[in-house]
Amino acid sequence: MSFVFDPAAIPTLPIEGREHEYPVHRIFCVGRNYVAHADEMGVKVDRESPFYFLKSAHHLALAQGNIPMAPRTENYHHEVELVVALGSGGRNIALEAAFSHVFAYAVGLDMTRRDLQSASKERKRPWDTGKDVEFSALSSPLRPAALVADPSKGRISLDINGGVRQEGDLSDHVWKIEEIISDLSTLYTLQAGDLIFMGTPSGVGPVQAGDRLEGAIEGIGSFELTMAPVLV
Repeated sequence: MSFVFDPAAIPTLPIEGREHEYPVHRIFCVGRNYVAHADEMGVKVDRESPFYFLKSAHHLALAQGNIPMAPRTENYHHEVELVVALGSGGRNIALEAAFSHVFAYAVGLDMTRRDLQSASKERKRPWDTGKDVEFSALSSPLRPAALVADPSKGRISLDINGGVRQEGDLSDHVWKIEEIISDLSTLYTLQAGDLIFMGTPSGVGPVQAGDRLEGAIEGIGSFELTMAPVLV
């Protein structure tokens, strides 16, 4: 097959202890999956209906080195999250089978143009320009599921310039990993290569160029990066 121009490279993530890379297919993000974060955003959690937004897989970047700030925002926010990487998929996945589809876990950042997102909410418009942003889906290397003792609990945190900015526990997820996988599989045919960003604890806030961000989840991994100026 020939193309009119070279296609974009497949987005990938490194895997702890493996030579092969993990090819990323789609990125699903769970909204308002911590009650405390929903409270700080001025909304209430509806336990009966999880909701999602998507980011382009081509907006994925490894959480290391220098990460550029986003353009056209005065309020670029950090959101540290558990990332679930699927190794297989399907439709209508049962709760008890959900973990059999998990390949690995990681620590991620869902970066958000909060001012654009807020403006979209006020106008009842989609969040795309606030959420689906280049270099806004950041992830540490993947840790294979077999090496993670219990992904349902453990401290999750984000430090900025040496001070704790976000802190919580995976056990505080409103919707658990298996519930999200099962529910998503009723909306989409899940596939190997799909990433799920599981939502953020409270403490979200703005970053500036030059800020050093250090994220970690107990038993899963960590990252360190520096926010760089907007690309021109």
